[in-house]
Amino acid sequence: MSSSPQHPAPDPSGPSGAVAEDLALYREKFWRRLPESLDELHGPAQGVVELPLHMAWSGMTSYDMSKPRQRMGLYRTVLHEGLHDDLPQFLNRDLLLQMWPVLRTLVGRTVRTVWEDAFPQLASRTRAAA
Repeated sequence: MSSSPQHPAPDPSGPSGAVAEDLALYREKFWRRLPESLDELHGPAQGVVELPLHMAWSGMTSYDMSKPRQRMGLYRTVLHEGLHDDLPQFLNRDLLLQMWPVLRTLVGRTVRTVWEDAFPQLASRTRAAA
């Protein structure tokens, strides 16, 4: 996804040299996968979800959405491993907003920062839950 006013290019600050370049590339990888809006996320809110192997390559592939730990694991996996077209298929906007205050603690800093920078409503959910 190219940079747009809604999704400005990430600004690598902090570490210098090759480390900063690696961090910028890592951030860009997640940035390009983002949907334009959380409203695009229309994935399942119930039932059993089967993830394809390109996302669930090292663990569970089947998640029961009625079980909070499995639901959280599914979202963590999709946020880290899902491609741009996977996100609307496997993530649900309302569930993401509901789970974000806890989910943000389970994903890597880069994933968390990219999503909260792109979608301020996620960061505001965290503040409201505190």
